[in-house]
Parts: sequence; C-alpha cells; structure tokens
Amino acid sequence: MGKFNFKDQQDFEKVRTDAEAFYTTVEKIRCPYFGSDVAFNAKGLRHLKFKTDGQARPHTDQYSRLKLIRYASEILKLSRTMQGIWSVRRFEEQKTNSRWERVMKDVAYYEFIAVLDSVRVKVIVKEVAGGEKHFWSVIPFWGIDKNTSRRILHGGNPEHD
Repeated sequence: MGKFNFKDQQDFEKVRTDAEAFYTTVEKIRCPYFGSDVAFNAKGLRHLKFKTDGQARPHTDQYSRLKLIRYASEILKLSRTMQGIWSVRRFEEQKTNSRWERVMKDVAYYEFIAVLDSVRVKVIVKEVAGGEKHFWSVIPFWGIDKNTSRRILHGGNPEHD
C-alpha cells in the first residue's frame, strides 16, 4: 500500500486535521515564476474537500490531496517555469454591494509540476480577472483506474481536478 492511499477513517481524520493546521500557517508564498505572491486562502482548502459547492470529494480523493498539501507551497516557492495554462470564461462568485453574485469572468489556471521526495505532484494556481492569484489544487500526478488498476494521468478540467 502506498503512502498516499486511504487507510481508514481514523487515519483520514488525522491527515485532515494535520493538513488544515499546516494550511492555516501558510498565508502566501512568493513564486519566482510570477514574481509575485500566491495566496493560500480558504478557496483552495475548500476545493481540496469539495468538487463543487454541494458535492464533497470522496475521502480517498481528499486523503491523497491533503497528504500532498505540504508539497504545494514548496513547489510554488521553487518554480521558475510553468508547465501549462488553461484560460476560460466562467461564472465566479463576487461580492457586490454587500451581497454575493455570480458574475462571468475570465479565469486562468496555471499548472506547475515537480518531483519532491520522489513524489510527482501537480499544483494548480487560479487567477480570476481582477483578483489575486491563489492556490487552487494539488493533484497526485497520476490516479488509479478502478477497472484496470493501472495508473492514469489526471487531466481535462482543472476546475474539478
């Protein structure tokens, strides 16, 4: 069994509390590629736990992401090159006149891939037009196909990966 594989509920709770404690200690990271800071706000942590607002990720998915969270800040601190960018127009929540509204915005997802401690990890940074760059996700660079038990690459839609 790999070190990022889900074991049991008790282990999951420990990993979750440790990851949340670590995440709250990181406010922002200076990224050499951008030449500016990348914020580690509540949006990124929420995305690790939920695919969309009403749909929680399975514990097995959360487990591997939460175990990898410590690598995200290191990768962004060291990254001088970006491996991919994905630009879309989508509805984003924005506070206007003391209320939240969904507004169509340009959104860019920046992808950084690195190997640290023999672990290959993909880190996604999200930037909504007119806003700051913030950590969005950390993804094990491979997944396991449930039908064939073979490694598969995550890809496709960074909003949900």
